[in-house]
Amino acid sequence: MAVSEEKQRVPPNQKVVTKFPVLHYGPIPKFDPKTWNFVVDGLVENPVKLTYEEFLNLPKTVSTSDFHCVTGWSRLDNKWEGVAVKTIAGLVKPLKDAKYVTISCEENYTTSLPLRDILDDDVLLAYKFDDKPLEPEHGGPLRLVVPKKYAYKSAKWVRKLRFTAEQEKGFWEKRGYSNTADPWKEERYA
Repeated sequence: MAVSEEKQRVPPNQKVVTKFPVLHYGPIPKFDPKTWNFVVDGLVENPVKLTYEEFLNLPKTVSTSDFHCVTGWSRLDNKWEGVAVKTIAGLVKPLKDAKYVTISCEENYTTSLPLRDILDDDVLLAYKFDDKPLEPEHGGPLRLVVPKKYAYKSAKWVRKLRFTAEQEKGFWEKRGYSNTADPWKEERYA
Protein backbone atom coordinates (compact mmCIF):
# COMPACT_ATOMS: atom_id res chain seq x y z
CA MET A 1 0.00 0.00 0.00
CA ALA A 2 1.34 3.42 -0.91
CA VAL A 3 2.08 5.80 1.97
CA SER A 4 -0.41 8.41 0.68
CA GLU A 5 -3.17 5.77 0.47
CA GLU A 6 -2.44 4.66 4.04
CA LYS A 7 -2.47 8.28 5.22
CA GLN A 8 -5.96 8.76 3.73
CA ARG A 9 -7.21 5.78 5.75
CA VAL A 10 -5.80 6.89 9.09
CA PRO A 11 -7.70 9.49 11.14
CA PRO A 12 -5.90 12.53 12.61
CA ASN A 13 -3.40 11.86 15.39
CA GLN A 14 -3.52 8.06 14.98
CA LYS A 15 -0.43 5.85 14.55
CA VAL A 16 -0.58 2.67 12.45
CA VAL A 17 0.38 -0.53 14.27
CA THR A 18 0.78 -4.06 12.91
CA LYS A 19 0.18 -5.96 16.16
CA PHE A 20 -3.30 -5.99 17.66
CA PRO A 21 -3.00 -4.36 21.11
CA VAL A 22 -5.18 -5.74 23.88
CA LEU A 23 -7.13 -3.17 25.91
CA HIS A 24 -10.24 -3.78 27.95
CA TYR A 25 -11.91 -3.13 31.28
CA GLY A 26 -12.11 -5.99 33.77
CA PRO A 27 -11.06 -9.63 33.47
CA ILE A 28 -11.46 -11.76 30.36
CA PRO A 29 -14.68 -13.71 30.93
CA LYS A 30 -14.87 -17.49 30.73
CA PHE A 31 -16.79 -18.87 27.76
CA ASP A 32 -18.86 -22.04 27.80
CA PRO A 33 -20.54 -22.68 24.43
CA LYS A 34 -23.10 -24.92 26.16
CA THR A 35 -24.47 -22.16 28.40
CA TRP A 36 -23.67 -18.99 26.40
CA ASN A 37 -26.58 -17.17 24.78
CA PHE A 38 -27.27 -14.04 22.78
CA VAL A 39 -30.40 -11.98 23.42
CA VAL A 40 -32.07 -9.29 21.33
CA ASP A 41 -35.02 -7.46 22.89
CA GLY A 42 -36.51 -4.04 23.54
CA LEU A 43 -38.50 -2.28 20.85
CA VAL A 44 -38.70 -5.22 18.44
CA GLU A 45 -41.52 -7.37 17.04
CA ASN A 46 -39.68 -10.67 17.56
CA PRO A 47 -37.32 -10.80 20.55
CA VAL A 48 -34.84 -13.68 20.30
CA LYS A 49 -32.57 -15.71 22.55
CA LEU A 50 -30.01 -17.77 20.63
CA THR A 51 -27.55 -20.41 21.74
CA TYR A 52 -23.99 -20.17 20.48
CA GLU A 53 -24.69 -22.88 17.89
CA GLU A 54 -27.84 -21.09 16.70
CA PHE A 55 -25.89 -17.84 16.41
CA LEU A 56 -23.17 -19.53 14.33
CA ASN A 57 -25.88 -20.88 12.00
CA LEU A 58 -27.11 -17.37 11.08
CA PRO A 59 -26.08 -16.07 7.64
CA LYS A 60 -22.44 -15.05 7.86
CA THR A 61 -20.58 -12.15 6.35
CA VAL A 62 -16.88 -11.48 5.88
CA SER A 63 -15.60 -7.92 6.01
CA THR A 64 -12.20 -6.24 5.94
CA SER A 65 -11.99 -2.93 7.76
CA ASP A 66 -9.71 -0.61 9.67
CA PHE A 67 -9.80 -0.35 13.46
CA HIS A 68 -9.12 2.88 15.37
CA CYS A 69 -8.49 3.01 19.12
CA VAL A 70 -9.22 6.16 21.10
CA THR A 71 -5.74 5.83 22.66
CA GLY A 72 -4.16 6.75 19.32
CA TRP A 73 -3.42 3.59 17.33
CA SER A 74 -5.00 2.24 14.17
CA ARG A 75 -4.72 -1.24 12.69
CA LEU A 76 -5.51 -1.54 8.98
CA ASP A 77 -7.04 -4.38 6.94
CA ASN A 78 -8.58 -6.48 9.69
CA LYS A 79 -10.53 -9.45 8.35
CA TRP A 80 -13.65 -10.22 10.39
CA GLU A 81 -16.26 -12.93 10.00
CA GLY A 82 -19.59 -12.90 11.75
CA VAL A 83 -23.19 -11.81 11.39
CA ALA A 84 -24.15 -8.39 10.07
CA VAL A 85 -26.21 -6.41 12.56
CA LYS A 86 -28.58 -5.76 9.62
CA THR A 87 -29.24 -9.51 9.56
CA ILE A 88 -30.12 -9.46 13.27
CA ALA A 89 -32.41 -6.47 12.71
CA GLY A 90 -34.15 -8.33 9.89
CA LEU A 91 -34.75 -11.23 12.26
CA VAL A 92 -36.18 -9.19 15.14
CA LYS A 93 -37.86 -6.40 13.14
CA PRO A 94 -37.30 -3.16 15.13
CA LEU A 95 -40.43 -1.14 15.86
CA LYS A 96 -40.73 2.36 14.40
CA ASP A 97 -39.97 3.91 17.82
CA ALA A 98 -36.58 2.16 17.95
CA LYS A 99 -33.89 4.78 17.31
CA TYR A 100 -30.91 3.35 19.25
CA VAL A 101 -29.34 0.06 20.26
CA THR A 102 -27.71 -0.59 23.63
CA ILE A 103 -25.03 -3.27 23.49
CA SER A 104 -24.62 -5.22 26.74
CA CYS A 105 -21.56 -7.34 27.37
CA GLU A 106 -19.88 -9.44 30.02
CA GLU A 107 -18.50 -7.58 33.08
CA ASN A 108 -21.40 -5.04 32.93
CA TYR A 109 -19.85 -3.22 29.97
CA THR A 110 -22.30 -1.34 27.76
CA THR A 111 -22.23 1.08 24.89
CA SER A 112 -24.91 2.36 22.52
CA LEU A 113 -25.26 3.53 18.98
CA PRO A 114 -27.93 5.20 16.88
CA LEU A 115 -29.82 2.67 14.76
CA ARG A 116 -28.60 4.37 11.56
CA ASP A 117 -24.95 3.75 12.61
CA ILE A 118 -25.28 0.18 13.81
CA LEU A 119 -27.12 -0.82 10.63
CA ASP A 120 -24.27 0.28 8.34
CA ASP A 121 -23.23 -2.45 5.90
CA ASP A 122 -19.81 -2.85 7.56
CA VAL A 123 -21.06 -3.32 11.15
CA LEU A 124 -21.07 -6.91 12.35
CA LEU A 125 -21.01 -9.20 15.35
CA ALA A 126 -17.73 -11.00 14.77
CA TYR A 127 -16.72 -14.46 15.93
CA LYS A 128 -13.67 -14.87 13.68
CA PHE A 129 -10.62 -12.70 13.07
CA ASP A 130 -8.18 -13.40 10.23
CA ASP A 131 -9.87 -16.77 9.52
CA LYS A 132 -9.49 -18.04 13.11
CA PRO A 133 -11.93 -18.05 16.02
CA LEU A 134 -11.80 -14.68 17.74
CA GLU A 135 -9.44 -14.95 20.71
CA PRO A 136 -10.94 -14.15 24.14
CA GLU A 137 -8.54 -11.21 24.69
CA HIS A 138 -9.93 -9.63 21.51
CA GLY A 139 -13.56 -10.16 22.49
CA GLY A 140 -14.22 -13.79 21.63
CA PRO A 141 -16.60 -15.47 21.40
CA LEU A 142 -18.44 -12.39 20.04
CA ARG A 143 -17.58 -8.75 19.59
CA LEU A 144 -19.21 -5.87 17.82
CA VAL A 145 -17.18 -4.30 15.00
CA VAL A 146 -18.05 -0.68 14.11
CA PRO A 147 -15.27 0.52 11.76
CA LYS A 148 -16.41 4.16 11.55
CA LYS A 149 -16.19 4.68 15.33
CA TYR A 150 -13.45 4.53 17.94
CA ALA A 151 -12.98 0.97 19.17
CA TYR A 152 -14.73 1.43 22.54
CA LYS A 153 -17.94 1.31 20.47
CA SER A 154 -16.75 -2.08 19.09
CA ALA A 155 -17.66 -3.79 22.35
CA LYS A 156 -16.07 -7.10 23.38
CA TRP A 157 -17.91 -10.13 24.78
CA VAL A 158 -21.34 -9.07 23.50
CA ARG A 159 -24.34 -10.87 25.02
CA LYS A 160 -27.31 -8.64 24.23
CA LEU A 161 -28.69 -5.96 21.92
CA ARG A 162 -31.60 -3.88 23.23
CA PHE A 163 -33.46 -1.60 20.83
CA THR A 164 -34.53 1.64 22.54
CA ALA A 165 -36.27 4.96 21.83
CA GLU A 166 -33.67 7.00 23.76
CA GLN A 167 -29.91 6.63 23.72
CA GLU A 168 -28.42 5.19 26.90
CA LYS A 169 -24.90 6.20 27.88
CA GLY A 170 -22.48 3.31 28.05
CA PHE A 171 -19.58 2.45 30.33
CA TRP A 172 -17.01 4.85 28.83
CA GLU A 173 -19.54 7.48 27.83
CA LYS A 174 -20.60 7.82 31.50
CA ARG A 175 -16.91 8.45 32.24
CA GLY A 176 -16.52 11.37 29.84
CA TYR A 177 -15.84 9.72 26.48
CA SER A 178 -17.68 10.92 23.39
CA ASN A 179 -20.99 9.26 22.62
CA THR A 180 -20.49 9.85 18.88
CA ALA A 181 -16.86 8.59 18.81
CA ASP A 182 -16.03 9.65 15.24
CA PRO A 183 -12.26 9.18 14.77
CA TRP A 184 -12.18 11.47 11.71
CA LYS A 185 -13.47 14.34 13.86
CA GLU A 186 -11.35 13.26 16.86
CA GLU A 187 -14.45 12.92 19.02
CA ARG A 188 -12.59 11.27 21.87
CA TYR A 189 -14.19 13.03 24.83
CA ALA A 190 -17.56 14.60 25.54
